[in-house]
Parts: sequence; C-alpha cells; structure tokens
Amino acid sequence: MGAMTNSDTPDTNIAAGGGADSATPETAPTSDDTSAAAPRTDADSGRVPDFGKGALPYGRPMQTEFDDGLEYPRIGGVSFRRGTLTPGQSAIWDEHWDRVGTVLSDDMIDVDEWFGRTGPTIVEIGCGTGTSTVAMAPEEADRNIIAVELYKPGLAKLLSAMTREGVDNIRMVRGDGVEVLQRMIAPESLDGVRLFFPDPWPKARHHKRRILQTGTLRLIASRLKPGGIFHAATDHAGYAEWIDELRDAEPSLEPMPWPWPESPMLLDRPTTKFENRGLNLDHDIHEYVWRKRGPGEAAGTTAEAPREDAR
Repeated sequence: MGAMTNSDTPDTNIAAGGGADSATPETAPTSDDTSAAAPRTDADSGRVPDFGKGALPYGRPMQTEFDDGLEYPRIGGVSFRRGTLTPGQSAIWDEHWDRVGTVLSDDMIDVDEWFGRTGPTIVEIGCGTGTSTVAMAPEEADRNIIAVELYKPGLAKLLSAMTREGVDNIRMVRGDGVEVLQRMIAPESLDGVRLFFPDPWPKARHHKRRILQTGTLRLIASRLKPGGIFHAATDHAGYAEWIDELRDAEPSLEPMPWPWPESPMLLDRPTTKFENRGLNLDHDIHEYVWRKRGPGEAAGTTAEAPREDAR
C-alpha cells in the first residue's frame, strides 16, 4: 500500500479522539543512543522527556509514504499542554503496561497471543482518556478491544480505570492511529473500528490533517473483515459535512443508516464529559456507520444517515 519511511514531521496523533488533550510528543532514546543516561530537557517547555515504559522512540517518527494516489492525514507540529502522570497512575502504569500495552512499531500484533484467546477484535482509534472504551468493554466481554492513543496521560487514565473496574479485554497501543493500522494490524483481521470525536481541525488550511480522508477509509476497509463495521462520531458541524462528502468515497464500505439496531457491533456509546461540553453548546452529535462489503457485493443505494443523533 505504501513505502514505510520516516519523515521530518513530529509524531502527533492526528487520529486521536477529541476527548484527549492535545499534546507534544514525549521522546525516548533508541538502544544505541549514548546520551540516554542524561535525559535532555526540552528548552521550550522545561520538561524532561519520558524515557520510561511506553515511551515513544527518540528521533524521527514512523510515517508511511502511501503511493495509492489517495489522501491521507498530513501531520504538522502540535504540542501537548499537559503530560505528567499522578503517582498513582505511574505505579499502575509500571505494574501493568508490559502486559497490556505496547508502542507503535513494525511488529504485527498477534491478537490471540496478546489477549490469550481467540475472539472478535475491535480497534478504537484515538481513545482519549478511555471513558467510552472502558464503559463499553464489559458489554462486549467476548470481544478483544485494542485502544490506540498517542497521549500517555490519556492511556494512563484508561489503564487506571481498567484496573479499578476489573476490565481485562482491553489492550493499548501508544502511537498514531494511521500508522498502527498500517504497520501493526493484519489485513482483514478486524471485526470493527471506532473513531469517536476526532480533532476537527476547523481551519480550512488544516483540513488536510483530518484523520478521515479517502486514503484512511481505504486503510480502515483493508483491515476490516467482510461484514466488519466502522463507527465514527463527531459533534463538529463542519467535520460532519466533510464526512458526508466521504460517505460513498470507499467502494468496499457500505454506508448504513443511523440508528442501525441490527448492527453486529455495539453502537451504543456512553455520553462522555467531552461530549456533554458539546451538547451544552448546542452541538448536534453526528453518527456514521459503514459495513465492509463481502466478495462480489456490488455498491448499492443506502438510506441517508440522519445528520443529528436520534438519542
């Protein structure tokens, strides 16, 4: 699908959900970095980069150069406003990360080995602090949930909630969602993909950074099994218009009406604090669902999804 190269752009999670705080990537040394013993302080922020468990590799981030002629998110530099863990979060992180977490790499995930079982698998791109993730997981206990997020404090909150509530069907990948799908998820291996409240990048010059592009839809479709489900939600009117224009862009994805009670994947999300902020500002919630067509299924006419959430 594309050559895998490193780029000059920072590793920023364009695929992160809007519930996460936006942030500057933390850096960590590679194994042959002789300066690792003396952590360097970011001259602008005064912070010491995190070299502990779950730290991102130091240096230029992984970024695939796709050669299929489609559009993919083009990442610019953004910065995290907050990036520290509480002592309690740090203790839980250090105790559990090696078992339930990993960072972006070129190693394909062996889902059966990681979860210790075979079962339907769902990837959530940009889980933020994991409010929806940990709330929905017990209702789909037979499913393996892979939560993808760049922001470490967001994953730490999710991990703390998992530990507190005894939820064990979630695993976490720290990294950019597009790169995780491309490098770590096998083709036609997923039963579902979720993308809730991604960054809307409202300025016109930043629209190229939006996670949902023609290429991203193609990538998501390639990772879904036939019959697999892609569920997205936004409360940003401009982003909803953008998605409306992309609903039929990927031939292998069939847009489904909303609501869709017959969906084989759980679609009922809890209302998060982030979502409530939007509702308090009179933002409408826009839900989108696609189903991956099976071999030989032709693209057909489907009902238009309502622009406003019916709940």
